[in-house]
Amino acid sequence: MNALSAPVPPPDELSRALTELGSLMLVLPSVERAMDDVAGLATGVVSPPASCGITLERGSQPLTVASRGALATHVDEVQYAQDDGPCLEAMRTGHAVTVEDMASEHRWDGYPSHALAYGVRSSLSLPLSIDEHTRGALNLYASSGAAFPQEVHQRAELFARQAAAVLAVVTRQSRQVVLSDQLRDALAHRSVIDQAIGIVMDQQRCDAAQAFAVLRQASQHRNLKLRDIAVELVTTVSGSAPAPPPFSDPS
Repeated sequence: MNALSAPVPPPDELSRALTELGSLMLVLPSVERAMDDVAGLATGVVSPPASCGITLERGSQPLTVASRGALATHVDEVQYAQDDGPCLEAMRTGHAVTVEDMASEHRWDGYPSHALAYGVRSSLSLPLSIDEHTRGALNLYASSGAAFPQEVHQRAELFARQAAAVLAVVTRQSRQVVLSDQLRDALAHRSVIDQAIGIVMDQQRCDAAQAFAVLRQASQHRNLKLRDIAVELVTTVSGSAPAPPPFSDPS
């Protein structure tokens, strides 16, 4: 067992932060709100407190979804602009990246000099992984050199692992909400189209296939979506807009 994987008794501030992270998984906020809370807690996990930025991959592009302190926002954006830096390396490799002193750092082309210009002297970037895939990074930036010695690094890693668990839970919940909304919308459209087919069948004394063909022809002729034609017909005949069908969220 190496030094970084050895159990570390959490100090009071870390213990409190981990408890707060556990509470987030019960509340199930949005991804952005959860990461904002994580960033706020992360600044106090290390001593002295550091500026924190949380980067997530959105679409194939990195994005700072939450930050605490001006340092994080500025230096994250520098890395995105040049497509290189400790934050992106942690996210792409799944390994922690430490910078002891930007003044003597030679990785990532001109990034260290930009970081120094913004007042960042040292940093620690930790991957945030979901289901064995790295989806982001938790980045801590300090104005002093060597601000993340082994003990601080261990505390931050413990916090980052729990933060990744929070990210996994709220991301899945967010996807479930989107899926439920899409299914609800699809069922509502299917319901009103079925109602319109029934109306056409009754009016023209035809079967369902012929009634659907009539609606589709009207849709093409008027350059309107089929569901809009259906809503218009049901509203005209019934005198009120069709109500969506009852819906239960999928378990």
